[in-house]
Amino acid sequence: MNPSPAIRKVFQGVASRQQMFRMFDRHAQRPNRWDGDAAPLYTGEWFEIIEAEHDYMFEILPPLWIRGAMFAMREFLTGSVTSVFFALRIDGVIRHFHGYCDLSDKGAVERMRVAIIERESRPVCAMTRDERLEHIWSTTAADYRGYAGDRWPEAARGRRTITLYDGQTGSTLKLLDDLTDDEIAAKLPVQLRHLPSPIAA
Repeated sequence: MNPSPAIRKVFQGVASRQQMFRMFDRHAQRPNRWDGDAAPLYTGEWFEIIEAEHDYMFEILPPLWIRGAMFAMREFLTGSVTSVFFALRIDGVIRHFHGYCDLSDKGAVERMRVAIIERESRPVCAMTRDERLEHIWSTTAADYRGYAGDRWPEAARGRRTITLYDGQTGSTLKLLDDLTDDEIAAKLPVQLRHLPSPIAA
């Protein structure tokens, strides 16, 4: 529907407990929630959490499995997709992450582990355009994000939308993917607005 199943960072920074629980189901508002296969929406999403939340999730239920510094949740989100939690040493520091992996794909967990380490080992803090859009989606309150419905052209229906506010024209609804660079900057926290892209890094 919107995101591809590629491995992707969906939040910049370290998520609090409240943010973590919100991001566990970033697509709850999608139309036809109970129809079709939702696995492609979630598979590959990851974000950083604090150690206390990693340990909290470990203690909720016995894990489905533990492999070194990784464990998988016993309860599946959809189909064969479940939460996998990582404790990874990056630049000499242990950091903690949550990701959604499709366990029917035998290599999915290892590919995510490698992708997280590669992404977080960059020498310069940077964000791709897609990461900026995902961060905006993750941090926007449910009342201000949604999905294009019947009033939109057929090609746009089901795509993610964001409410923008302009002091002159008021509130407008726009497709998330169609935000301009200026609109993206306005929706990001100040500390993220001027980060370079990885290409420039």
